[in-house]
Amino acid sequence: VMKSAGPSPVITIAEQPGCLLVKFHGIQVAASARALVLLEANYPPVYYVPREDIDEKYFARTDHTSYCPYKGDASYFSLQIPGHEGANAVWSYENPKVSVEQIRNYVAFYPDQVTFEILKDVE
Repeated sequence: VMKSAGPSPVITIAEQPGCLLVKFHGIQVAASARALVLLEANYPPVYYVPREDIDEKYFARTDHTSYCPYKGDASYFSLQIPGHEGANAVWSYENPKVSVEQIRNYVAFYPDQVTFEILKDVE
């Protein structure tokens, strides 16, 4: 049996209950009742928001990219509001690997750049 260099990490993607609000310096840049939460190995959870649930006017595509062997190539956006810029604070896997196909056309945010708020479903 060939041994690979360690097992590939288990990535789980779950629906985030309630409505996720994303704020940048107090300005709401995204709000979604369809957010996903991606859990990977020992990393903190990452929220992914459908592209149609972001407020495009605060997002500026940059030419920064990165590669993840498990998820694919990421493209980046900066968040821009008057007086503040979060450079490459947002990323998106536009052609993700098949195993994480669910995050296609979703964006994620660096948690040190934004604040997240979850509004629970009202019973």
